[in-house]
Amino acid sequence: MTREELMSVRVAEKIAAREGVPSSELTPPMYNVIDTDALDSLYRSTRDGQVKPSLEFTYNGYFVRIDSSGRIHVDETATTPDPDAHGLSC
Repeated sequence: MTREELMSVRVAEKIAAREGVPSSELTPPMYNVIDTDALDSLYRSTRDGQVKPSLEFTYNGYFVRIDSSGRIHVDETATTPDPDAHGLSC
């Protein structure tokens, strides 16, 4: 798997595009908010036809949802999130 195929990189790039900055300039870095290794592991290529999990979390004022096909949906949250309360759910 190349770096560009990693789910954490894809999510960071999608959010960075919304912010108008390079993904390396996102603050806080996404790896400070969620376990990016675990995220990448969940969506790593496996057997064909295996269903991937759906995942939702908040990051930097955005609600991020990754559906079972691996498609990333990023929406602004309705309220300002508590910086110490980053949610992660499966």
